[in-house]
Amino acid sequence: MTVELLLTAFCLALIIEGLIPALFPNKWRNYVLKIAQESPRNIRTMGIVVVFIGCLILWLLY
Repeated sequence: MTVELLLTAFCLALIIEGLIPALFPNKWRNYVLKIAQESPRNIRTMGIVVVFIGCLILWLLY
């Protein structure tokens, strides 16, 4: 795995993360406010699930 590949993946992640607030700023704001009201345990669980899904997809691809 090269540094170029890691930087490419990082840039793609930034692009994907930026698309939603750029295209739907009001919905994104409401979603962020809703998440801010969640308990830390629920936020942590969502984060773990997202990491697990990302690892699973990488494992299936390679």
